[in-house]
Amino acid sequence: MNIAVIFAGGVGSRMHSKSKPKQFLTIHEKPIIIHTLEIFEEHEEIDAIVIACIESWISYLEKLINKYNIHKVKAIVHGGATGQLSIFNGLEAAEKVAKGEKSIVLIHDGVRPLINHKTISDNIQSVREYGSAITCVKVKETVLVVSDDSSIDYIPYRANSRLARAPQSFWLEDIITVHRKALEEGNDSFIDSCSMMQYFGAKLYLVDGPEENIKITTPDDFYTMRALLDAKENAQIYGFKE
Repeated sequence: MNIAVIFAGGVGSRMHSKSKPKQFLTIHEKPIIIHTLEIFEEHEEIDAIVIACIESWISYLEKLINKYNIHKVKAIVHGGATGQLSIFNGLEAAEKVAKGEKSIVLIHDGVRPLINHKTISDNIQSVREYGSAITCVKVKETVLVVSDDSSIDYIPYRANSRLARAPQSFWLEDIITVHRKALEEGNDSFIDSCSMMQYFGAKLYLVDGPEENIKITTPDDFYTMRALLDAKENAQIYGFKE
């Protein structure tokens, strides 16, 4: 079974939206979270979707799922105090959905709606072959690693540098075991799943993802996404098949 675990627990403080969290803002007549869910809904290899959502917005999300005919959502659970805890809640829900079946989970941000079908397929194949898939893009500019005093510590070789994005995918039993180990150690603030897996010694494998697969966090990101969707609709820039 292949299960998408969608994290939609953020409150969107950097978006400066007073009316609703960023994942529920509307672009092209649909909430951002629906744009994201539809990609996984339409992918033939995805069997189920679980969502970790802000608890007070779960009923609103349920209405959206019904309105837009998202049928693969099998569970919606409340988010946690940190991103890590929200993902863990989603993984526990995925474990119940899997019912003991060996399963792959694709952990994805609800506010990354520009993922494509090829990247999802590549993630699933990489987990089958190597046990993990970290979606990434190549670095186009020089990365600086700085010290606490703002001096440059070192400059990594650009050809060997990548930006981690999403999905980040694993065998369900592997990632949920590592989450439980982290909580046993009292650590609930890992920034993402690949950081946690590397901390516990896992070897991670990369999957190239689309450049446009940005995270909608700030107003600039919102307008960038809208422009990218306009471009895709007009078939002027992104002429590839997903």
